[in-house]
Amino acid sequence: MMQKTSPNPIRILHLEDSTLDHDLVCRSLTGAALSFSIHRVDTLEAFLERVEHSTVDVILADYRLPGFTAIDAWQALQVFSSAPPFILLSGAIGESAAVEAIKLGLSDYVLKDSVGKLAHVIRRSLEVHQARIAKEHAAAELAASEIRLSEFASHLQTTIEQERASIAREIHDDIGGSLAAANLDLAWVNRHTTDTAVLEHLIAATEMLQHAIGASQRIMMDLRPAILDQGLIASVQWLVSRFEKRTGVKTRFHSSGGEPEVTKTVQLTAYRTAQEALTNISKYARCDLVTIDLTDTEGMLTLEITDNGQGISEADLAKVNSFGLKGLRERAKTIGGWLDVSTRVGEGTSIILSIPLSPTSQQVNQEAF
Repeated sequence: MMQKTSPNPIRILHLEDSTLDHDLVCRSLTGAALSFSIHRVDTLEAFLERVEHSTVDVILADYRLPGFTAIDAWQALQVFSSAPPFILLSGAIGESAAVEAIKLGLSDYVLKDSVGKLAHVIRRSLEVHQARIAKEHAAAELAASEIRLSEFASHLQTTIEQERASIAREIHDDIGGSLAAANLDLAWVNRHTTDTAVLEHLIAATEMLQHAIGASQRIMMDLRPAILDQGLIASVQWLVSRFEKRTGVKTRFHSSGGEPEVTKTVQLTAYRTAQEALTNISKYARCDLVTIDLTDTEGMLTLEITDNGQGISEADLAKVNSFGLKGLRERAKTIGGWLDVSTRVGEGTSIILSIPLSPTSQQVNQEAF
């Protein structure tokens, strides 16, 4: 039996072995002014074939049919990626059985004696189903967006590090070479003149040149420290030494075991995390002690930087333009790691970088920067 009252009727598949009950359903839906088309099947094979080859918006099913039940039909339906609302339309099967059916995932349950409610139940089930589909679609879009963002963050970090290395090489080769040549020329002039006025200018020029050479070396070290080639432990020790000299804050560094056998990408992530954490400590922590622990145990590289300063408030952590910790978290995510921040106002802050080390990631690969 087919009923159409609009260009887009609700397509109903009715799993029912009684033609009388089927006709009753059709009359009830027609009387409720529901726009629908309906197809009846009474075997499990016909049911699955219809679902597979036709578009179905709603399924109505009697509980007991010859040789199988609505639950069997529901379970067989799970092989399809997106099942339509499944409404149990049956006689008195008992409240407990109906509840169990709903728990399995069936959309609703209507007694045949209350078939007048069916149109309302169908509309409500479709609304709930569409809301669920929309939610799943939004969740999938969000997940895909997060993956794209993570991939972009990874690409951006790689590009930044490559650009830093390129700039460092240009400073070393071009600016550094020019400054060194100028220094040699000034030294030559100094050896070949006795003019007091010239010597005074030479001393001033030499001092400025030495300052420029020192500044270029500091810039190169910040862009791409050569100490990284000596391993992660040496790199962090160098950061600690510079931090103590610059700030006067006592800093303790401890590492367990030997040099971690990690990729250049993992090494750089740990180094940049320590660098950013120490920079933030010097700006905001107001502490007098910093502790850094580096461990490589049970396939996990862990770097923990702790200070005894003023801590970070929830409001500061939630600031929209607070990109320091957010950037470190994104950097950690790009290599499968994560960053935890533990802090309480007045009790200091602990930043913990954790990176799982798979067998392949524990082998030194090609230089990533």
